[in-house]
Amino acid sequence: MRQIKYRWLIPASAALALCSAAVAQNSKPSPAGANLGSVSFPVSCAPDIQSKFDTAVALLHSFQYQHAEQAFQDIAKEDPACAVAYWGEAMSLYQQLWDWPSPETLAEGRADIMKAFRPAAKTEREREYVRAAAIFFQDNAKLTHAQRLGAYSEVMGKLFKKYDDDVNAGAFYALSLVAMPTDKKDDELANRKAAIDILNKLFAVAPRNPGVAHYLIHAADTPDLAPQGLAAARRYSKIAPDSSHALHMPSHIFVRLGMWQDTIASNLAASDSAARATAAHLADAGYQFHPMDFLNYAYLQSGQAAKARALVDELKNVVAASAQDIAGNQALFAARNALELHQWKEAAALPIPDVPLTQQEDTYFARGIGAARSADVPGAQADLAKLREVHAAQHSQMQQQGYSMNMNSGENVGEQELEAWIALAQNKGDEAVKQMRAAADREDVGVDSLTMPAREMLGDLLMELHRPADALAAYKTALKESPKRFDSLDGAALAAEAAGKSSEARQFFAQLVAACGPGADRPELEDARVHLARK
Repeated sequence: MRQIKYRWLIPASAALALCSAAVAQNSKPSPAGANLGSVSFPVSCAPDIQSKFDTAVALLHSFQYQHAEQAFQDIAKEDPACAVAYWGEAMSLYQQLWDWPSPETLAEGRADIMKAFRPAAKTEREREYVRAAAIFFQDNAKLTHAQRLGAYSEVMGKLFKKYDDDVNAGAFYALSLVAMPTDKKDDELANRKAAIDILNKLFAVAPRNPGVAHYLIHAADTPDLAPQGLAAARRYSKIAPDSSHALHMPSHIFVRLGMWQDTIASNLAASDSAARATAAHLADAGYQFHPMDFLNYAYLQSGQAAKARALVDELKNVVAASAQDIAGNQALFAARNALELHQWKEAAALPIPDVPLTQQEDTYFARGIGAARSADVPGAQADLAKLREVHAAQHSQMQQQGYSMNMNSGENVGEQELEAWIALAQNKGDEAVKQMRAAADREDVGVDSLTMPAREMLGDLLMELHRPADALAAYKTALKESPKRFDSLDGAALAAEAAGKSSEARQFFAQLVAACGPGADRPELEDARVHLARK
């Protein structure tokens, strides 16, 4: 699948899978340290406020923004002189890795910060937290997103340097590095490594701080860095079991490492917790959609096609979900199912969901691939034209939101992939390989965790051209960045066998069978077992 990869505004179907508000399992905040982790954020407010403030920061660290905002508001009502409570209200409006605040939200944050200045916080450390937030929410419409975040990150870096024993300051600073927008892979990698270095040190001294574990997972959420986030992934759900997001987050690392059964267990628990939180009016439907997205992908990779397909209907039961959100997520799952299961006719006939054009990317991409692989060149070309319309609309929307950096301008990876399959359908093999290699090279900058990699598609295309040795090389490369993907393992096994490398074929077939747990029903597995049974 080709899901859009923009960091904040995500107008395509991926946006429907992400969350815009926070959740918690219970109707009242848990006592500090009980089920949300251990946070120590000393404040100069009324004495009985301290534990409540620690709880509110714990909620903020787990991206439970809605619940955190309410907790900070309650503190401000109880102690109007608690300046940092208004800081907390403002920071609950800034969903750093999910969405960029609208002008209205920025104005609301500024209003909160103005309250924090009247009266001023009693300690210099608290005043510096307030000033850092004021830098972010400042009234300057000319600032780009990158400039606004860069200024905030710089101030937080200085704050952490001054108070180097402040675990929360270090965690917030590290998060700002992960959120930093950049078009250059080297810059992003440098920021992630810097964040990981900070968070690892904090993890050693504050192993139960939810922000440290949470942000470490986000920092390591790339193919190369994922192993560095496994310890935090194993621990985070135990640190904050009352947070559905904490239950889900480990799967970001599990997916990167091809740990499908762990991914399934993580997201089943998260989805159930999110449903209860939404029913308690502490969340919105996004927190249930998101783990279900990961669950759908993990079912497919573990060979459980029936369960993956069943999720399409189960989306109708997501608590408090709008009809548009359900339609968008159903379209995403249906498109992914058809492509991952190689049901080309099904993909080509996918209905267009009743959602805005900017959210129709997955459907047109899957329809185009399905049509091209069914030898329907005119149909594939029509879907390609619509896919380009979608991307143009997305780009226009992002420009209107004030994004100044180059957001994948020019031809998109998905468009290149579709063009390659159209070229193959037109018997232009060399052109098809050229286009798919270009798409794979472009995608190598960063393969999305829930995508069908272009390298895998290159392997499929080369197999269609009866070039198994080249296909095998492509599958092997795909497996380095997306370990234990079902189709890459199956493709590598078939390519090795066709290339006369029977021993290597057996290794890949064995890996495929091992990666699939109970309930696996994909027919390719039976073929794999037949191959393994041969002497």
